[in-house]
Amino acid sequence: MTVSSFRTGAAALIAVASAAALAVTAPQDPAPGTAASGLAGQHQQLRAQLAASPFGRPIVLQSADSVQHPHGDVFAEVRHPFATVRSSLQAGQAWCDVMLLQTNVRRCEVAGGAGTPTLRVSFVRKSEQKIDEAQQIDFRFSTQAATADHLALQMTAASGPVGTSDFSLKLEAVPLDAGHSFLHLSYDYANGVAARLATDAYLATAGRNKLGFSQTGRDAAGHPTYVTGIRGVAERNTMRYYLAIEAVLAASGQPAAQRPEQRLANWFAAIERYPAQLKEMERANYLAMKRQDLQQSPH
Repeated sequence: MTVSSFRTGAAALIAVASAAALAVTAPQDPAPGTAASGLAGQHQQLRAQLAASPFGRPIVLQSADSVQHPHGDVFAEVRHPFATVRSSLQAGQAWCDVMLLQTNVRRCEVAGGAGTPTLRVSFVRKSEQKIDEAQQIDFRFSTQAATADHLALQMTAASGPVGTSDFSLKLEAVPLDAGHSFLHLSYDYANGVAARLATDAYLATAGRNKLGFSQTGRDAAGHPTYVTGIRGVAERNTMRYYLAIEAVLAASGQPAAQRPEQRLANWFAAIERYPAQLKEMERANYLAMKRQDLQQSPH
């Protein structure tokens, strides 16, 4: 939750934290097929929630209200064959495509060997800042599974600005039928003392009116009310990255030369569906900025 852009330094710090991978793993890797069957089992458990999703499509968003360890999960059915999901997302460059859709990411390049490449991502505190003002964070990209029925990927970064650490962005996917797949996106990070102070400052100022997606009840007029605070931060970041993944998948069927522009259009259209939570700039400004970023990021 997996990186978003906020217009203050503390906001950017929170957004950067949405882009990395689980730092703590189980002592022993699961046997082949266990992880895939586990995700398929989660799909069965969530079928009722997916069918009744307030998003109007089969998406379940979960989050943790923790200042020390903000965390978010998206479970979703997508209208893409599993082979498309696997081929579109298993390479490091695909995750640079995901990252570059975010308004606080100005550059991304893949470096290192094919086995465990590094994603060099340049983050800014404010969207109007230039690349030479950005902070570069290196993410280790790794593939845990890329089989006929299971995809598992993660990005990891051990440390970041102002006391944050253990950034996490992890994706798993399994096939549902010939035309649909089930995805689980998970993000979290750890807040040190300095990071918690920055988060508190952000939530008391620029972020005080920011909303998440989970409903907490209804107001006196009968309108739904939503989570705020650090849980709202976790939900916004998680959704931004999930919608970026959707945008990459939806553009995968286009000719290669048309995909970058299509990804931008897809992502902005997606966040406009949730203006109270996600919209931060006008479409023309976003497209102009991102076209420039794409020109400056190697492919």
